[in-house]
Amino acid sequence: MSAAPFHPGHLVMVDIPGTSLDAASAEFLRRHHVRAICLFRRNLGTEDEIRQLTADLREVMGPNSLIGIDQEGGSTIRATFLPQAPAAMALGAIGDEALCEEVGATVARGLRSLGINWNFAPVLDVNNNPGNPVIAERSFGEDPAEVARLAAAWMRGSLREGVACCVKHFPGHGDTATDSHHALPVVDKSIAELEALELKPFRALAHAHGDTPAAPSVMTAHIVYPQIDPGHPATLSRPVLTGLLREAIGYDGVVITDALMMKAVHDNYGHALAAVLALQAGADMPLAQGTLEEQGATVKAIEQALAEGHLLPADVKRSEARLVALAQAYPVSPRAYDAAQRAADDAAMRAAWARGLTAFDGAGRRATPPAPGTPLRVVTQDSVECDGVSEAGLPAERVMEMFAGFADVQLVRVPDLRNIDAATFPQDGRCNILVSNHRTRFGTTAASARPDLHVALWNPFQLFDIAAPSLVTWGYCDGAIDAVRAWLEGRAQATARSPVNLSPRAA
Repeated sequence: MSAAPFHPGHLVMVDIPGTSLDAASAEFLRRHHVRAICLFRRNLGTEDEIRQLTADLREVMGPNSLIGIDQEGGSTIRATFLPQAPAAMALGAIGDEALCEEVGATVARGLRSLGINWNFAPVLDVNNNPGNPVIAERSFGEDPAEVARLAAAWMRGSLREGVACCVKHFPGHGDTATDSHHALPVVDKSIAELEALELKPFRALAHAHGDTPAAPSVMTAHIVYPQIDPGHPATLSRPVLTGLLREAIGYDGVVITDALMMKAVHDNYGHALAAVLALQAGADMPLAQGTLEEQGATVKAIEQALAEGHLLPADVKRSEARLVALAQAYPVSPRAYDAAQRAADDAAMRAAWARGLTAFDGAGRRATPPAPGTPLRVVTQDSVECDGVSEAGLPAERVMEMFAGFADVQLVRVPDLRNIDAATFPQDGRCNILVSNHRTRFGTTAASARPDLHVALWNPFQLFDIAAPSLVTWGYCDGAIDAVRAWLEGRAQATARSPVNLSPRAA
């Protein structure tokens, strides 16, 4: 039997607009022989609707379908109705390899029940830059050996439940001060410097070791490393993807790009040209979502590059073979999520959030809960919108759920927490509690603020900006809210140890 013919659409991952497969998208997928879809929050209706959507996608795309999603845990989860996994940094604070494996398995059980077979997680970025605006608590920590150990366990759990992992963002997004969704970051490090830190987890998971298989796939970073390739971000760089990842590290799994619609790439190249450049660099699959016209232009650009000799048939067929192997190793095979197992998974995830609570000193004091009956003033941001990477932050109404055990609570809503100052926390006998429900670091006016307690629900590096005793949750899922309430009421401890340096600024 002869092999099925190659089509450029085999290499492209796209997206669709709604919670069901509309006729125009279905026709596009068939006509261009597309086999891969990335689902976003806008695609997720009810669980039954998602299962119908993934079934319809499989029918159109065929047996080698790849249906992907970002379900890391913490702030980066699309299917929020599944048991909510702790952020990687919460797991880093706990340091329990067995727990990480069970978290990865729990995430995979939920996704598989929906008909999703590819999860763009875990994050291998070593977060060593407190100013990083996009990674932070998505990283397991600042120690590359610990990142590799815990991420490997998380991956083992996912793979044993039949969902492929995708480690990211190669060669490392942990030392950036720019969000590549909005601009093009530059990390001016030599290969030797990268080998000493960023590359260690990728090297560790690039090949099988003991009971840990090689990572099935790797996602690229939209970052320029000028000492390796001054002209292109890693996603489009042959020295990075072929020279470093394929040849020096010896990785032979699937390489997928981060979204080419992100401004770091789109504003400089346009994602149709970028898709060709990524394939030339050594990637196997461009993530090229957009309108049907934009997606069609991407497929056309690949077709034209092949016809003109800018892409070699042997290279694209090798990429196709890797993608088919991934789909066959982790097929879309929905399995019912047993109610008892789901309840157990939910309880385990909530318990994990509680284990991750971490208390810090500040202004010469250790973080302790206010005494029962203490009148409180809670200052928080009124609302925090979704930024396209993370889910929406906890609104003020849900912040108040953590203080249900206190009878006298004054809520102060502010439009932007970055503008708080000393006047925000009057010294009038109330215990002043700042709840940071946003991701951004604080502005300079916050240096004068002196809350009695700071509860950091998201970005732990905010502790550098506020001189106060602090409680860090590493995220704001339901389990984190429950855990903070239990701690405030004296029913729980905060004994985890931070996997990154979070020494608050001295008073």
